[in-house]
Amino acid sequence: MSASWPLVFGAWLAATISTLGALFLGEVMGFTPCVLCWYQRIFMFPLVFVLAVGLFPLDPKVIRYALPLSITGWLVAVYHMLLVEGIIPETMTPCTKGVPCSQVEVEWFGFVTIPLLSVASFTVINLLLLAIYFKNRK
Repeated sequence: MSASWPLVFGAWLAATISTLGALFLGEVMGFTPCVLCWYQRIFMFPLVFVLAVGLFPLDPKVIRYALPLSITGWLVAVYHMLLVEGIIPETMTPCTKGVPCSQVEVEWFGFVTIPLLSVASFTVINLLLLAIYFKNRK
């Protein structure tokens, strides 16, 4: 087994857990996603399939396809988190109809919000994919 396999698997696992969590919050708990949440889903959901294809057989070059999705999703998630925290003014939001992007629907332990969870997931995936890149660069 290649040393890259556990890293690809870890990235796939993080993407899968994030996808299932988003589906649970939307479909089971009934939270309507805002526009920025939809954009984050657009970048997260395909990672489950792209990374799975990179696992069997192992293809460390899967980062060519996964990393751009993950970095872009991370940027959207950071923007969303800064908007929720009030650092970015609400006037700079694409959420003109439906659920406001600055609305906090879930807050666990007084600080864990959905955008923070998204930033954490994309960060883990990015770090694992970058580890594969630097491991195979040697």
